[in-house]
Amino acid sequence: MKFRIYATAVLVMAAAFTGNIVQSQEIGQQQGPQYVSPEIATDLSVTFKVYSPTAQQVAINGSWMGYGETLELTKGAEDVWSVTAGPLEPSMYHYNFFIDGVSAIDPKNPHALRDGVRYASMLIIPGEASEIFEINDVPHGTLSKIWYESPSLKLYRRMYVYTPPGYEKSTEKYPVFYLLHGGGGDEDAWTSLGRANYILDNLIAEGRARPMIIVMTNGNAFQTSSLHTAPGAPELTRENYRQYSGLFEKSLVLDVIPFIENNYRVNASKENRAIAGLSMGGGHTITATTEYPGVFGYIGVFSSGIFDPNADMEGKFMELKKSGFNKYWVGCGKDDFVMESNKRLLDLLQKCDMEYEYYESAGGHTWANWRNYLSVFAPMLF
Repeated sequence: MKFRIYATAVLVMAAAFTGNIVQSQEIGQQQGPQYVSPEIATDLSVTFKVYSPTAQQVAINGSWMGYGETLELTKGAEDVWSVTAGPLEPSMYHYNFFIDGVSAIDPKNPHALRDGVRYASMLIIPGEASEIFEINDVPHGTLSKIWYESPSLKLYRRMYVYTPPGYEKSTEKYPVFYLLHGGGGDEDAWTSLGRANYILDNLIAEGRARPMIIVMTNGNAFQTSSLHTAPGAPELTRENYRQYSGLFEKSLVLDVIPFIENNYRVNASKENRAIAGLSMGGGHTITATTEYPGVFGYIGVFSSGIFDPNADMEGKFMELKKSGFNKYWVGCGKDDFVMESNKRLLDLLQKCDMEYEYYESAGGHTWANWRNYLSVFAPMLF
């Protein structure tokens, strides 16, 4: 069986945390004992190792574990600490070491990912469930980082745009899917954590999804791009965050969509526009479709719902119903902490007699679910 391990590591950061690895750029060699981490066994258990001769305690937290849970590593020969976890289900995971309480990525793992301001090492456990987001031997689309003017926000902003395989040589016009991230994320989230571009590459290659353009914007109206707050923006608090309510959705409809339709070969109609988002992005999706009914023909709400119900909501959903749409799809995990908000959304859809499809999965508020929801929802579009 052939195993593939993916991750991204900022080696300088990891070296600073462990304090024990010296990198030589001149000769490309590393001092200290030689070992492999992570190491996937045939039963899909995984052994993690880290070299640290001065540490008193080393632990690991992985996304397959509960929040705040850790596994203790044991110090072995040559001051290499190790622990074996699993077997793990085929999926994509991220993890961090805690060396005397200090978070560190794995210096032996050359791949990592960024989740907001946090970096973590990453691996993929191979198997049927992972194939949809693997880098497979299929035609690949192009992922571009595009800067655009947002008059609604008075900002020059960045978004990621995926164009499907063959777009550059084609004269065809394509439908567009606007895919929104969750709280703490930015325009990078759906590709680095969600692997949306690889999921679409594979779905298109298998004939399960129509070739489409995917637009992944930054849903934080106070940011110009990932980790870059707009000049003059106030320090965010729970109170002043509300001043941004509705602004991102306005910029999406009035700035982003016109930019895409003026600069890409697209079919500019409701039937050729889809929108979906996870968590905060699901809230953005609800707001964008109810405040601007008739813009999107396909609507997906992932792990989200109605958090602040008010008397106007029913009327707005009725207006959305009157405008017409092709599909309204809702997905949520059984153990997701937003389940009550999700149920409020479903209750309102039923009260308004709106046709929708509900998909309930195992698990909670996780990227494992959101990658799955994308792979289920995308084949339904257009």
